[in-house]
Amino acid sequence: MTVHLAILPILIPLVGGLLMLLPPFAGPERYQARRVASLCLMLAQIVCSIFLMATVVQNGAIMYAVGDWKPPFGIILYVDQLSAMLVTLTAVLGLGVTLYSFAGTDREGKYFHPLIQFQLLGIYGAFVTNDLFNLFVFFEVLLIASYTLLIHGGGKQKTAANVHYVILNLIGSSLFLFALGTLYGITGTLNIADMSLRIGQLSASNQLIVQAGGSLLLVVFGLKAAMLPLHFWLPKTYAAASAPVAALFAIMTKVGVYCIFRVYTVIFGEQAGELANMVQPWIWPLSILTIVVGTVGALASPNLRTLAANLVIVSVGTLLIAFSLRTPEATAAGLYYLIHSTLVTAALFLIADMLGQQRGKALDYFVIARKIKQQSLLGILFVVAAMAVAGLPPFSGFLGKLVVLQSAVGSDQIVWVWSVILLSSLMTIIALSRAGTTLFWRSTPSHDVAESDGVSKWQLCGTFLLLGASPLLALFGASIIEYTNSAAAQLHDIESLIRVMNLEGGAQ
Repeated sequence: MTVHLAILPILIPLVGGLLMLLPPFAGPERYQARRVASLCLMLAQIVCSIFLMATVVQNGAIMYAVGDWKPPFGIILYVDQLSAMLVTLTAVLGLGVTLYSFAGTDREGKYFHPLIQFQLLGIYGAFVTNDLFNLFVFFEVLLIASYTLLIHGGGKQKTAANVHYVILNLIGSSLFLFALGTLYGITGTLNIADMSLRIGQLSASNQLIVQAGGSLLLVVFGLKAAMLPLHFWLPKTYAAASAPVAALFAIMTKVGVYCIFRVYTVIFGEQAGELANMVQPWIWPLSILTIVVGTVGALASPNLRTLAANLVIVSVGTLLIAFSLRTPEATAAGLYYLIHSTLVTAALFLIADMLGQQRGKALDYFVIARKIKQQSLLGILFVVAAMAVAGLPPFSGFLGKLVVLQSAVGSDQIVWVWSVILLSSLMTIIALSRAGTTLFWRSTPSHDVAESDGVSKWQLCGTFLLLGASPLLALFGASIIEYTNSAAAQLHDIESLIRVMNLEGGAQ
């Protein structure tokens, strides 16, 4: 029975999303029914993901062959500790976003909740698939859903950002297909584990072709992860999206980062012969520059949403630094930081929306505007989020950056890692201090207070769920880091993956 757990994260949002397109959930007046269904689906996904994670920890990785086609053929799902952790993280994020949307965002379009489920379907699928072609399929599923979610609610700004986003991702999808065709033509397989076996057996001429295909994949994943110089689409896109959508998109860049971790550790890892660590010379300087550009963007941001979007770029650069160190310890540190950065930046998008609702036409822009109605409540939320994302104790950001810094001890890049991350943290504190000072202290006379309604209980529930994760991540930091250490060790253990796939006999 437990083996079928691997496909449940895909089936639940797929079936649930389809059912919400049909009566009794269809129709603009049926939003309450869609809310109940969506909440039930999210709770089911969380329960399933936690059970899946516990099963993987207890019994080891799960291989699921759809249609009983054995590897390397057919659709193969593979859930290890890393995949299970990311599925759980996505489910928690999805629940927070769903709760926040109940405040009214979901009523701006009757397909909001089904699209959220299809978006989650694509993200879950990307995390659990062990086949490059099916990874492409799940990429397209989540991209199609994201196109529609981005323009949810309408508006010129959203439409313009969406056109930009669609064009770039269509180019990325085309490059993905070219890369897959190249790799399949040489290796004869798209199964990640099987390809890792065949890479080291290639002739010199074929290695050059495979290197070209692997480099194209890096462009695709780099575009998805918003790695420099493929980051320019992210700030405007995330700033234009509605708050719940922008918060959900916080996991989207992590899909690209995950693919880099998975593909270039398993396929082009230490066992790949001449192609071992082929992207290392590129990712190392680009990760540093990604942090620098994201930090500069944060300092120059005109509003809180754009600031949060640039902080997403900074987090991507930090994760890529962890990858570029090429050790299980650095990978484990990066995984802890991934959990923290996803939840906290998502919460920051929600806080920016609540602030904007109480500042009139000024929204969340850093300009003098009328005083915020619930200044104390929103101020506390902002301060906690700012301290967490900047890496100040006692929140998870401090512990996350600390373990990344510790993982660099003994490496040749320690000076660069420490300098860039610490300076970026200082600049982030400055940017957030400027934002908080402007939003909360620089206002028109006190009698001109915002006349808007206070924040909804649903908004607070969604924000508390995501933001409350930061102190919990710090409180249970030792246990979580122990888990990420185990997940990182499993990711780097290629032989174990091959045994689970029953490919011990080598390339077939």
